[in-house]
Amino acid sequence: MTLRTPTSPPAPPHRRHATALAVAGFPAALAVPGFPAALAAAVLLAALLAGCSMPPPQQQPAPPAVQPPGVAGPVPGSRGSARISAAPTPRAYRQDAATHLYGLNAQRIYKGKLPPLLYAVGTLQVSINQRGQVTKLEWMRAPRHAPEVVAEIERTVRAAAPFPAPARMERVVYTDTWLWDKSGTFQLDTLTEGQQ
Repeated sequence: MTLRTPTSPPAPPHRRHATALAVAGFPAALAVPGFPAALAAAVLLAALLAGCSMPPPQQQPAPPAVQPPGVAGPVPGSRGSARISAAPTPRAYRQDAATHLYGLNAQRIYKGKLPPLLYAVGTLQVSINQRGQVTKLEWMRAPRHAPEVVAEIERTVRAAAPFPAPARMERVVYTDTWLWDKSGTFQLDTLTEGQQ
């Protein structure tokens, strides 16, 4: 003979779901009669993911670089210097001078990498006073085989005056190397794109 122990009636479905949700880590308040635990979990997960998929907050764009009023870049020498240079050293000033020369001679700048053999290479030292005027040109290494290139480089530098005024120095003497192609176009070593 078997003894029967009284069995308790099965728990109502909403209590079974509440227990399953509690075991899964969800609040028992999500248990709704006739609403399976897996479906409740899916709804909660979708709500959480919807909160994560919101677009990031808009960042304010960086303010544009402040330039002195009315300055747009290099301008022809007859109209004055493009800007004042804040370069603290002659090496730093070289970048401003090269940019100034490129701006005034855009059609004469060799585009891309220079060929492996150049027509002429010359290193020129340029003295600039506090107003941006060229006071002296001195060749450190002149392309003596191409005197027409020497004359053209000197003419180009003098025509580019006034250069950016060296505000942090009373005057400046900077050196740059001219890389001259047989086509008559050039690059400066400071801004060169390299050679093939």
